[in-house]
Amino acid sequence: MNPWQEVVERIEAGDDKDLVELLRGFGELGRRAVAVQLPGYLAGRVGRGWEARWEVRDRATGFRLAGAACLGGAAQVAAWLNRRELRGVSAPETDAARILSLIEDRPVKWREELAVRLVRRLRPLTRRGWPRSGEGWELAAALVLETGVDVPDSDAFVAGWAWRLTERRQMGDAPDLAQDPLLDQMVPRLFHAQGVAEALAWENGRSTTMIDELAALAAAGRVSRRTLLEGCASRFMAGGEGGELAPFVTLWRRLGAEVAEIPVLDFVRLLPSAPSLLVELMAEELRRADAAGAVDDELWAEAVQALTFRAEKKHVTAGLRWIAEAAPSRAEGALPALATVFGQDTPALRDRAVRLAVALAPHAGEPAREAVRQEAGLLPDGPRGRIEAAFGEVAAAPSEPLAVAVLMARDLPDLPPPIASAAELAVWLEAEPAAPAQFERALAALVELSHRDRGAVAQALRPWLESRWWRPLEADGHFFGLAENHGVLLARCVLAVVSPDHSRAITARLTGERHFAEPPLTLFVRRRFHEIIERLEAGATVPVLLAAPTAPTGHVDAETLVTRMELLDGAEPLEADFLQALLRLPRRSEPALAVRAGRLTSRAGAVLAAWLRDSGLPDPVVGWAVEPVRRRSPYSSLMEEVVEAHARVEPTTTLPAPLTEPLTELWALERTTGYPGYAHDLEWWPSIMPSHREVLAAHLLEYLPTSGDTEVLAALVHGEGPLGAATAGAIAVGMGHERREQRAAAADALITLAARGQLPAADLGAAVASLLQAGLLKLNRVTAVLDDVVMAGAHAEVWSVLAAALPPILPRQGHRPAAGLGDLLAVAVRAATLSGTSADLEGLAELAARKGGSRVVEQARSLAQVVAAGGSGA
Repeated sequence: MNPWQEVVERIEAGDDKDLVELLRGFGELGRRAVAVQLPGYLAGRVGRGWEARWEVRDRATGFRLAGAACLGGAAQVAAWLNRRELRGVSAPETDAARILSLIEDRPVKWREELAVRLVRRLRPLTRRGWPRSGEGWELAAALVLETGVDVPDSDAFVAGWAWRLTERRQMGDAPDLAQDPLLDQMVPRLFHAQGVAEALAWENGRSTTMIDELAALAAAGRVSRRTLLEGCASRFMAGGEGGELAPFVTLWRRLGAEVAEIPVLDFVRLLPSAPSLLVELMAEELRRADAAGAVDDELWAEAVQALTFRAEKKHVTAGLRWIAEAAPSRAEGALPALATVFGQDTPALRDRAVRLAVALAPHAGEPAREAVRQEAGLLPDGPRGRIEAAFGEVAAAPSEPLAVAVLMARDLPDLPPPIASAAELAVWLEAEPAAPAQFERALAALVELSHRDRGAVAQALRPWLESRWWRPLEADGHFFGLAENHGVLLARCVLAVVSPDHSRAITARLTGERHFAEPPLTLFVRRRFHEIIERLEAGATVPVLLAAPTAPTGHVDAETLVTRMELLDGAEPLEADFLQALLRLPRRSEPALAVRAGRLTSRAGAVLAAWLRDSGLPDPVVGWAVEPVRRRSPYSSLMEEVVEAHARVEPTTTLPAPLTEPLTELWALERTTGYPGYAHDLEWWPSIMPSHREVLAAHLLEYLPTSGDTEVLAALVHGEGPLGAATAGAIAVGMGHERREQRAAAADALITLAARGQLPAADLGAAVASLLQAGLLKLNRVTAVLDDVVMAGAHAEVWSVLAAALPPILPRQGHRPAAGLGDLLAVAVRAATLSGTSADLEGLAELAARKGGSRVVEQARSLAQVVAAGGSGA
């Protein structure tokens, strides 16, 4: 047997150990024979489709060993080992050891070149979470150590070194960092490499981090303490997000810098723009340096002014505290810093700045006094009077009229045009549909084009199906609902056209496979895919999908639906597709269309005619409430009582007989039992019932708190139908989302409804109050959303919301106000002022009459004054 054939047999058998022994015995001629055949063989294997590519991945170590042993130049070997299909081996240390053993007879210069090339080809780490050293790092590091070559600049190599140490610690194989052969080369680079911060701070239950070890090595003299301090300082100067700097802040604290080691000038210059975490450290260190006399008056003034100018209240507080500790001789630098605080909306900070300014007034020259007078006009009457008594007359700042934006709603994006050919469909699928409208377009094209010429569609789509790098169609890969992913379901529809036998085998394997309860709307969407797959597997087709949307909301034009039904020529339509088409009809249509539908000869035609004649189904009764629920604790077998928001939907009429069962799942709703519900496909839901927004909102309320995709709200409101408590509750839940971009979607929904004059403001105010009182919303998040909506021009609508929300949440006598209430009242003041509305809010006068000057009381007084006077108008 020739050398090449022996190598192929061992690669395909996965016998790496025997392959290594075989390759070691090859002479120059044997290696050349393998080198000639190997690249072409791999290219041929990869080109056979996705199944072949997965087989290559399973045998990647064998291909790597053969290439490393037999290919000629270092550049050629480096390129071979970095081929996409040969990366990511399961045992990288074993792979590295075997490759090193196969190239040990290569010249030193060749191995050094290979080491450098492998290091330079390392890719930055992008996946977050569990420690990972990165593909190819072990071999690159082993070659670096074996050859002693200087490591080229490579962030990926440095991050890989840090992660490898972290991985070993996590697995209980704690390395002795002091003995690490790369330590001296890597430590100075840690402070400049991207991607190392998470590895340095990784704990996950372990008592120490890599930062702890570095600090210990510095204390023992194994690592230069000066190098670490200078590295931290240079990293601070380079900037970055707080999470990237956090480990270096920790390391600086652990090292305990001496006053002489603090870069005072650099720290002062960083104060205005540095992340908050770093500002806190620098302020502490500068105050320590100042106490030792290492900060001159000019730098001190620059530092306190930078702190008091920061938006974060804790830094303003730190600046005020530092000023309070300073000698009166520093009044010239202190007063301009204090003046910047006069515009603060926190009364406690503002009043403290006023007190300090008054105390320093006798020690100040005219420039500093003038700086105070210029800013004091921003103060309320009382504090401004105290400043005038100490600094002279102050002109009140002229009140600027509040700007009013033009209220506008953003339209949904237009639907893409229909797909006209099988070739165009293949291109569309290659782009990987993501949005529901894109899936609908592809599905409609697949059905219609297959009905016209199934063979042409199969031929055009076969390459796309075979080119998928994942295994969407293997029955043994479908567990825990993975087979129900919409992308996989679309691929299964394609497979049912291309290879019905294969498709039927997968369907048989997956039938009845369910691992957890899922929302009825999710199951309804999947039912449409399943019935299409079933029809195509049977070798049959349908001329058209009835439910393919004709509008961005998901609506299907009534005349278009009647025309599509006529194309069926009396045949009964697919059940789920027909029901979906009915639910997508507008609420009103021309009477003549009902007459035209009545001429259809199918049973579905009679249902459609009645649906059009009666303008669809009567709206069900929808209710919503915050209520206590008993659930089993996720951490024990004990039952616990929790408070949740739940909706109810009850039909008001008997549902049409042919559709009673499937419609009942959508048209009736009780709260979820067991654990709270979860749905991963909320973006599909608005287009299911675009003419029944309140019903859809009720379904959303059962799943939105746990699923969190509030972008669905921005699509929901573009539909038709009544709006009430359920819609208000869903929007309120979205306003309380922990992520800002998700709260922005709730704001977008509010703005759209306000622009159309459809916002259920009283219901929304009641929902916000109920959720706040139940502890299901955070007030600061709600405030931020309402503030954005006011700035967008919906001030009148926001005021209507707050007029309903405030009375239940305003504190009564003897009770403390909720945290953040002052900010919400400030939004109310702005909305009421712009709206020019008078009102009598229960509890407001009582709150405004309280003693003191807290932000809550001040804003309550302002609001009481505005609503009593009817606002100022817009």
